[in-house]
Amino acid sequence: MPILSPPPTMSDLDVQLWTSSRHYRSYRKLGAHLCRHQDREGVHFAVWAPNANGMTVMGEFNGWDRSAHPLENFDHQTGIWSGFLPGLQAGDSYKYCVYSGDGWGERCDPYGFWSELRPSNASRVWDLRQYAWGDEAWMQARKTRDVKTSAMSIYEVHLGSWMRRLDNSWMTYRELADRLVDYVAELGSTHVELLPITEHPFDGSWGYQTTGYFCASSRFGSPDDLRYLIDQFHQRDIGVILDWVPAHFPSDGHGLAYFDGTHLFEHQDRRLGFHLHWNTLIFNYGRNEVRNFLISSALFWLEEFHIDGLRVDAVTSMLYRDFGRENAEWLPNEHGGRENLEAIRFLQEMNQAVQQEHPDAFTVAEESASFPGVTHPVESGGLGFTFKWNMGWMHDTLAYFQEDPLHRKWHQNKLTFGITYQNSESFMLAFSHDEVVHLKKSMLSKMPGDDWQMRANLRALLGYQFGYPGKKLLFMGTELGQRTEWNHDTALDWELMGNQEHRAMLAYSQQLHRLYRDHPSLYELDHDPEGFHWLDCDDADHNLLVFRRQAKSDSEVLVFVCNFSPSVRQTRLQLPFAGPWKLLLNSDDQQYGGSGLLPFEGGQQEAEETPYRGQTHSLEVQFPPLCVFVLSGQQILKGLSAKL
Repeated sequence: MPILSPPPTMSDLDVQLWTSSRHYRSYRKLGAHLCRHQDREGVHFAVWAPNANGMTVMGEFNGWDRSAHPLENFDHQTGIWSGFLPGLQAGDSYKYCVYSGDGWGERCDPYGFWSELRPSNASRVWDLRQYAWGDEAWMQARKTRDVKTSAMSIYEVHLGSWMRRLDNSWMTYRELADRLVDYVAELGSTHVELLPITEHPFDGSWGYQTTGYFCASSRFGSPDDLRYLIDQFHQRDIGVILDWVPAHFPSDGHGLAYFDGTHLFEHQDRRLGFHLHWNTLIFNYGRNEVRNFLISSALFWLEEFHIDGLRVDAVTSMLYRDFGRENAEWLPNEHGGRENLEAIRFLQEMNQAVQQEHPDAFTVAEESASFPGVTHPVESGGLGFTFKWNMGWMHDTLAYFQEDPLHRKWHQNKLTFGITYQNSESFMLAFSHDEVVHLKKSMLSKMPGDDWQMRANLRALLGYQFGYPGKKLLFMGTELGQRTEWNHDTALDWELMGNQEHRAMLAYSQQLHRLYRDHPSLYELDHDPEGFHWLDCDDADHNLLVFRRQAKSDSEVLVFVCNFSPSVRQTRLQLPFAGPWKLLLNSDDQQYGGSGLLPFEGGQQEAEETPYRGQTHSLEVQFPPLCVFVLSGQQILKGLSAKL
């Protein structure tokens, strides 16, 4: 147990940082902190409530008496109330009682580190200093890694429904560590992305309606139990991304809404401060203390929980004042435009803070409105994110694959258009949870045709995703061919693993991840036009696409051949240079549930010096149906000899 330090009171520097929106570690001063004061051990409480008439702390320790332990407003410049209560320990429950002109209200701690399990909602004291990390090797290696030129394949997980106990109750963070870490390692993903595990009152929000921005959800255990899960991932060389929600928060009475009897965290005007679609409140990003709160939350997860990256939810809703509104329901900005200038400045400030304090961490934007410069540096007018979800590519690709193959030739532009803007941002290719809920069907069930064709189409879709430039993300269940939509109240359909067809789909997914991680051609130049070239994108009549991927200095070139038709074709394949070409992957292989047709006999063929469709060499091959196959060739570079 660490030696308790004195109460974390606000210094003159703290006050200066707080009032100028630069107190990026305000969680170290506000909230409930175990400490020693005048030779007594206890908890120092501090809460921002500048418009309150009074503030007290109540809990199990005083029989939930609203008046027993008042806090004092020592500094009216900051609006922070504070006080020390002896005798409290980690795990003790508490709430603030806020007195205002409207009477009194009970609130959980905005900076609380833990909470009671819903439907109870009191905050709980926790000491963040007591966990002993074992991920030093990972954290050191992270400092030398350039995420933009590294492999990144993300397994997106909802912890409450990946796997459950036999009685359908939740597994704990530690139980999940015993199962999920091994599973992700065997799948071959480089990262997991956790749907929000920040505290939230409603299970059905999947965590996206956050009340505890510094609080690990009590559904699965204590904050240290979550740290243990993250630690175990890191010790297996798997990064952890947190889904983080600074776009809005719920109006539940115990949370941030109308916190001190005024609209403190949110705007007073509903035209600025209320999301009509989600029935939630919008942060007032123009307020210094609100930006302190949110940026401190971002750094908190990076520092105290060793999170590697933050995926920022609903960025589009932050950027535009008219998001989800009719003309009379929103107010223009100071220049008469629709952009939320305060939110833009907040996102820039948040990304700069992350880059300055943790340059080896990264941020990802879910942005769907083609806002310019999402991943461009703030210094050049961008928002400063590391990556952006490529929502256009996702929608177009799924729309194409859901077409009957007989009609796909009329829609090939959906697959070819994305390259025209590919290098405008640093993109991530995400097939996320949003695509398998609300009657959208599972990824497998979206596919047309009979059962065999559906599985072949899904294998082809995933093969195309892993070949296309951009970091990868798959939501849990896709890798094993889940047939039903995701249901947050139950586990994945693990009984499918008793079926050979689904075991084959999982084996294919694992092989795709191995292929991806083993070949720098598939990730080093994701955001460089030299990393991708079409060899054939015009043969729409045959639903055919051929493209090449290459790395910075490696002489290996990979050629992806995509036959999105159910027909077998015997024809020539254009190739960019001479030499032997090796078959690395065939999604129609029998071991993956395919028909077993091969592009050519044997695992390797010599390219013929026969020009074809704009290339100097070609090869007579067979195109299996609804298939992606991958060939590897070694080109002779200046100053380098061929590898084969």
